[in-house]
Amino acid sequence: MSICFDFETLSERERYKLMIGTVVPRPIALVTTVDEHGRVNAAPFSFFNCLSADPPILALGVENNPDMSFKDTGHNIRMTEVFTVNIVSFAIAEAMHVCGSKYPRGVDELKEAGLTAKPGVKVASPYIAEAPAAFECKRHVTLELGKSRQIIMGEIVYAHYRDGVVDPERLRVDPAQLDAIARLGGDTCSTIRDRFEMLTPKL
Repeated sequence: MSICFDFETLSERERYKLMIGTVVPRPIALVTTVDEHGRVNAAPFSFFNCLSADPPILALGVENNPDMSFKDTGHNIRMTEVFTVNIVSFAIAEAMHVCGSKYPRGVDELKEAGLTAKPGVKVASPYIAEAPAAFECKRHVTLELGKSRQIIMGEIVYAHYRDGVVDPERLRVDPAQLDAIARLGGDTCSTIRDRFEMLTPKL
């Protein structure tokens, strides 16, 4: 016996609930941008992942406001063509949550959350000093998905790692030092602390 759903008959909210509860765990990007006046914005995204290494592409699913106007992240990337993806560790999970609050445009979420903005090297958007890793990105392409959502793909042009997170010789990232968190369904999050090895079979 199985339970089935015809997605063509479900509402947007019903589809959303099934998708976010099933496609798990989803990594969290705390995305920093600046607007055309240089004001900093930070917002978390769990519709996020890496898609390609050549070219090095990250993708964000960016939702518009209910009236279909752009939220700050979408607006800022449209105006400046750059953004920075900061990986969320357990240590900054609560601060990330603060950044997700609905502040008026122009409010610096990083200051509200007690996080430190550091100047980008190759892009105008800052990276977060407390994040274990951050990728500076230039917008590669934007896909318009109807009126409500965009998929923004960014090409990584520079990476920052906190000391101890990556072996600079072997380029091995230590998952324990990264200590990233992920989204599950609803308000539930998870860590990556419980791990196991599964070697690729050799035929």
